[in-house]
Amino acid sequence: MIYMSAENENVTKGGITVEAEHIFPVIKRWLYSEKEIFLREIVSNACDAVTKLRRLSSLGEVRDVDDDEFRIDVRLDRDAGTITVSDNGIGMSREEVEKFICQIALSGAVDFISKYENTDGGAPGIIGHFGLGFYSAFMVASSITVISKKYGEDKAWKWVSDGADGYTIEPCDKEQAGTDVTLKLKADTEDEKYSEFLQEYKLRMLVRKYSDYIRYPIKMEVETSKPTEETKDDKEPKYETVREDQTLNSMVPLWQKAKKDVTQEEYEQFYHEKFYDFEKPVSVLHLSVEGDVTYKALLYIPSKAPYDFYTKDYKSGLQLYSSGVLIMDNCADLLPDYFNFVRGVVESPDLSLNISRELLQHDRQLKIISANLEKKIKAELERMLRDDREKYETFYRSFGRQLKLCALNNYGANKEKVQDLLLFYSSKEQKLVTLDEYVERMPESQKFIYYATGE
Repeated sequence: MIYMSAENENVTKGGITVEAEHIFPVIKRWLYSEKEIFLREIVSNACDAVTKLRRLSSLGEVRDVDDDEFRIDVRLDRDAGTITVSDNGIGMSREEVEKFICQIALSGAVDFISKYENTDGGAPGIIGHFGLGFYSAFMVASSITVISKKYGEDKAWKWVSDGADGYTIEPCDKEQAGTDVTLKLKADTEDEKYSEFLQEYKLRMLVRKYSDYIRYPIKMEVETSKPTEETKDDKEPKYETVREDQTLNSMVPLWQKAKKDVTQEEYEQFYHEKFYDFEKPVSVLHLSVEGDVTYKALLYIPSKAPYDFYTKDYKSGLQLYSSGVLIMDNCADLLPDYFNFVRGVVESPDLSLNISRELLQHDRQLKIISANLEKKIKAELERMLRDDREKYETFYRSFGRQLKLCALNNYGANKEKVQDLLLFYSSKEQKLVTLDEYVERMPESQKFIYYATGE
């Protein structure tokens, strides 16, 4: 609990009780595995604020809102040691600041979803649910300042806290509705280098990693080189360093587009950029499924194994997204071991996330998705084996060992799932054949199949 004591009608000071003081270390140490997650959480909150205003506009509850103007801004001030994330969303009144920021684990998203999920357009695409993501910022910040102005109101409110000794709320000026969250970063120590988050490249990388598919543009002023005016008439181009706003995120992921709207070149470019493999994949699966669990997936079957594939360092699994936000980078539960070579992404709005958004509360949804993906991958490999033998053998040269290993593991528990995908070298035909193909051409007099193991 957090208690408040009003000193006058405009300024509120709040104290944090023992119980709440104890929850901060838990949030900072146990809910999030990496400090860098703070930017994902603050940006996600900004996205939710914009989504709320957009939904109210679509229902006619607010007017004069231009969807094309929605945006999220990230500003960096190295001299001041601050990072500011701003949005032009719904904003907060004084009462909402006190309710949703000052009270830990109370989320305004839940109220909003329950109120509007049965209206036109269905459930709002709200990311936050638990009211704890905001406090992840205290992993890197010595203090946080929030300035927010509710859409349609005249007054703005300023909330300041160091996360330990309470907070203050007071009126302030803000021209536009929305919220600014400013983090004053902690000083570096021997063990922790908080200043790394004051580098442009680091923030750009974090936005691309976690928030690349947020539906609104995330903009930041960055330093870039541009040809000078003299370049037009000069054979040798000349460049100058300028600062300009750039959109850091892609916004619309490839897997959310209709298959008919995506070219093979776009599939391959996404694969190269996302998974750092410069070989073309042998196959692409673009899935959109509605049922017990709704999800979209973009899966790639590589043509060659990565250098570490047959080592303990290899991390299998698919990237898992929810509402455009990266939840897990390598979700191994989405693939069986015998198909762990598949790369790709899965996004579902139906996932039951835990409070850190890094894990799931239960795995029923994952099991359904995983079972469906397994069927699709196996069907595609069988199709290649049947209709495009050369391409399949290209794949098999890299990953056949994995399929054979999984057929033997656990006393052959998965043998029936992969045995029809295995190839063996025939001494008579001098090529790779399936067991079915070998048996089909056996003479009636042949009683045995002889085989040799080894390379």
